Amino acid sequence: MKELRIDHLTKTYGEKTLFTDISFLIHTKDKIGLIGVNGTGKTSLLNILADKDGMDQGEVKKPHDYHISYLSQDSTLDEDLTVAEAVFEGDSPLLRAVRQYELALVNLAADGTNEDYQRAYSQAEEVMNKEDAWLADTNAKTILQQLGISEIGKRVRDLSGGQKKRVGLAQVLIQEPDLLLLDEPTNHLDYQAIEWLESYLAQYKGALVMVTHDRYFLDKVTNRIFELSFGQLHEYKGNYQAYLAAKADRIETEQAQEHKRHQLYKQELAWMRAGVKARGTKQQARIDRFQDLKTNLNQVGQQGEIEISLGSQRLGKKVLLVEHGDYTIENKQLLKDFNILVQARDRIGITGKNGAGKSTLLNILAGRLALDAGVYDIGETVRLAYYTQENENLDPNMRMIQYLQEAAELVKQVDGSVISVAEMLERFLFPRSSHGTIIGKLSGGEKRRLFLLKLLIAQPNVLLLDEPTNDLDIDTLTVLEDYLEQFSGAVIAVSHDRYFLDKTVEKLLVFQGNGKIIEYFGSMSDYLSESKQTEQGSPSSPKVVEKAQATVKTKNKLTYAEQKEWETIEADIEALELKLAALAEEMNHQGSDFTALQNLQDEVSRTEQLLEEKIERWDYLGEFA
Repeated sequence: MKELRIDHLTKTYGEKTLFTDISFLIHTKDKIGLIGVNGTGKTSLLNILADKDGMDQGEVKKPHDYHISYLSQDSTLDEDLTVAEAVFEGDSPLLRAVRQYELALVNLAADGTNEDYQRAYSQAEEVMNKEDAWLADTNAKTILQQLGISEIGKRVRDLSGGQKKRVGLAQVLIQEPDLLLLDEPTNHLDYQAIEWLESYLAQYKGALVMVTHDRYFLDKVTNRIFELSFGQLHEYKGNYQAYLAAKADRIETEQAQEHKRHQLYKQELAWMRAGVKARGTKQQARIDRFQDLKTNLNQVGQQGEIEISLGSQRLGKKVLLVEHGDYTIENKQLLKDFNILVQARDRIGITGKNGAGKSTLLNILAGRLALDAGVYDIGETVRLAYYTQENENLDPNMRMIQYLQEAAELVKQVDGSVISVAEMLERFLFPRSSHGTIIGKLSGGEKRRLFLLKLLIAQPNVLLLDEPTNDLDIDTLTVLEDYLEQFSGAVIAVSHDRYFLDKTVEKLLVFQGNGKIIEYFGSMSDYLSESKQTEQGSPSSPKVVEKAQATVKTKNKLTYAEQKEWETIEADIEALELKLAALAEEMNHQGSDFTALQNLQDEVSRTEQLLEEKIERWDYLGEFA
């Protein structure tokens, strides 16, 4: 079993220390989620593991034949290569064979009569047979298909940013390295591609370390969580759900220990101030202990209160209206006879295929684009804020607090009280010590968080959010989600993040391309579940539907067997919940025993499935009980 080892790693960025003296091991089949607030060094740690950046202190140990592939947030693909050349880039004989074969296939498809192309194809076919590379080619084509990459003869420079990210992802997956490093792999993927990638990575034979904001994705894929916080690395066994439970316990323990230190410090301080006479050498140990306590106070790093309760401007009945809207770009129909009425307190999620017009609709609602035909109307009381995928021009020499003071010096809350911009920065996870930092020294994620905060303190009553989860860390997303829960205005958000949509919206507009848009009332998870059932044909036959409807109409009480089931089902549910809690606790004590951990995770999955089935059964029986 191959492993990568990090010993005593320290890294600084300018005047900021990202992490100090951290050590860890990565084993084969480890699926590690790397999380932390933006600016804590997640991308820097990936760069060090990929040997793209150096360290101040520490050592990386790995076998000589240990292969690492890295998908960074910024595309590093050669712009002059074709997609086929880029995705099959690599030095192994297997990859060279597949690359040569796929390029020969592209040329032959373009001109089947060309004798040079025919010879090149025959030679490539021979090499494929020799290297036994057909399975690798099939796997590669599956990856390309699932990621929506079809035009492999196209040049990289002609691709959009999202397409380049998908090509980069295909490239690292096809290489099948010992260690996959993925920085926000779900960005620019639609929900179908995300679900496929989720399944692929869960079964991946090598090791994985990934940074992602997608909490459902973390929950399905990971078996370990690394959290960077206040310069330290905290390790947790299990998936994201297990991490949340274990972190809550850790914080509670640390806070209890911190409270004890404070109490002891007060006692020692009183003793020091009492001016005890004749403090000779016998008292020196106590004086030294006091100094140690003083040094170690407030060592528990905390993010503080995660709460934003900003006021907003009054919003009238008339908000946003589109009637019979059409919009076409480059002969591609994005909106066709589209109608929408947005009202106060509406929570609308926009999702679906990439390039189908989701961001275009937001630009129309924001007044940045005009409809080709139809009516767009905006209410007189609307005060709109638009969180785009691009930052406004941030002056790199301006300090954070100055940037926010351009929007407001003081901020009014829902209860009418007023707080300072500095306090708002703290609530948005910027420590007070950082408020004077110039914007040029912030990470990309920190700049996005600052941009979002400036929009919110202007106290809008309509929020347009374009892929807010792409650049924000999980803690910031939690702050935003809690803010949206109490926000009195309307919210329209473009996103593929199932967790974010489940938590924040009540209605979906699913863009399917060519102007076709499905309106769905409910959660994203419900929509995906119903879509799968439709694809699998569960409600396929009208007769089956009619029969089911007839059953519901005539049934008015429980059968004898159902009555017996109803009497025990709540106890069954409680037993399953207790079992899940016990399994989670057992996982926290497994240490590095991966086999035992995997067996426990399998048992958790089976128990969760049973619990879900019991709850669905309880809902059904409850209708007639």
